[in-house]
Amino acid sequence: MASRPCRISWAGRANTCAWTTCSRRSRKGRTTAESVSVSARAAGDTSSPAPSLPPSTPCSSATRDLHINEVQQEVLVGCLSFISLLGSLAGGRTSDAIGRKWTIGLAAVVFQAGAAVMTFAPSFRVLMIGRLLAGIGIGFGVMIAPVYIAEISPAASRGSFTSFPEIFINLGILLGYISNYAFSGLPDHINWRVMLAVGILPSVSIAFALLVIPESPRWLVMQGRADEARAVLLKVTDTDDEAKERLAEIEAAAATSAGGKYGEKTVWQELSRPSPVIARMLVTGLGIQCFQQITGIDALVYYSPTIFRDAGITGESRLLAATVAVGFFKTAFIALAIVLIDRVGRKPLLYVSTAGMTVCLAALSAALFMLARGWVPRGAGVAVAILTVCGDVAFFSVGIGPICWVVSSEIFPLRLRAQAAALGAVANRVTSGAVAMSFLSVCRAISVAGAFAAFAVVSALSVVFVHKFVPETSGKTLEQIELLFGGGDRQGELELGDVEQLVRKG
Repeated sequence: MASRPCRISWAGRANTCAWTTCSRRSRKGRTTAESVSVSARAAGDTSSPAPSLPPSTPCSSATRDLHINEVQQEVLVGCLSFISLLGSLAGGRTSDAIGRKWTIGLAAVVFQAGAAVMTFAPSFRVLMIGRLLAGIGIGFGVMIAPVYIAEISPAASRGSFTSFPEIFINLGILLGYISNYAFSGLPDHINWRVMLAVGILPSVSIAFALLVIPESPRWLVMQGRADEARAVLLKVTDTDDEAKERLAEIEAAAATSAGGKYGEKTVWQELSRPSPVIARMLVTGLGIQCFQQITGIDALVYYSPTIFRDAGITGESRLLAATVAVGFFKTAFIALAIVLIDRVGRKPLLYVSTAGMTVCLAALSAALFMLARGWVPRGAGVAVAILTVCGDVAFFSVGIGPICWVVSSEIFPLRLRAQAAALGAVANRVTSGAVAMSFLSVCRAISVAGAFAAFAVVSALSVVFVHKFVPETSGKTLEQIELLFGGGDRQGELELGDVEQLVRKG
């Protein structure tokens, strides 16, 4: 195949050309970069730092100020994930109705309202109302940002761009930890309110940015606005011919969605009674979202001070410093994932991530088990605990953390993408909430070491899941990815094979 000429469409072009198109310092490159940045910030800003409120940190000043008991603390931490699923469920239909771009704006507005209510909350009840609003905004944000980025990005750099929301989310969490530390010297009735208020400021700029970034061309085509879609594609592609070819592919996919065997079905009918092809997509998309959370990452982040205290670290400032280190590791390795995801591919990074997490979780469990029985020196136990916690978040961040959002936003066909991505976000939030709300109870029942042993087993299962159910989607267009699951027509197979040959040679 390599010896004969091959016809390659824009969507199947080799990585180097598409990356140059996307990253060059031209007006077109800036348009794509601005769009990615704004949508990524929408996800990140709606997750920082107001929702965090982790227990066992200086943010416990809020619990002292409002006289919040331990049960209410668990509800505050865990309920956010369940509340955010309301936003995720509504986000799919909303983004299909008003567009991807304005759903991003809606997410920012709702989150800002919730953060403002929490900032001035005089009681636990009002704090929960603000938490409800913030959670809905988060649900909108985490659902729509990956979809928008996937639909506007070139195939060769889509993975890197779609990973950006995860790094902004973690920058937000890190900002929460740092602001906890920075404002810990203020009186209890002020410091936590200042911390929450800080989370409002970054998302204000989104309102101005929405006036600049374009709408998703795929959404515009679905609305019958092909001329507007063409204008957007001319801004984000290198040549007019590339824009025409990409528009033709999108229109073909939209025509398939609107007619034939899908014409008589609504989106939710197709998702609730899926064909074998859609069922395979759902298993992959929902499965990777669930595994991202049931490997215990939220428990590790939320309750890392408790874990470090059990490992022998004493003093509030030392506990918080160790927690900030976790945040830095998590953010730094997501940046590494952004660099590697389109060069190495999704699946190799997922293998490294899930296998590494399994080892770290098992080692953390063993260290805590031996420390509790006095079998190892306290200093060695502390060192192992810090190393394994930081290692776990590093392996999470270089793989399954950002990649689960990439995969779930790119594997579904256009007609189902927004609603299916919403289902994926719901699965993620439900499992996150279940882990966060049950972690302390599980620890009391089987010990902290036992809880992380269970997470290690689940992480080992995630390696098997990646091997059996997650295909490699790097370098393929959204329209071609459906072929990997046996969907769509077979047109374009030759082009896809040619591209794979070129990528392997490069």
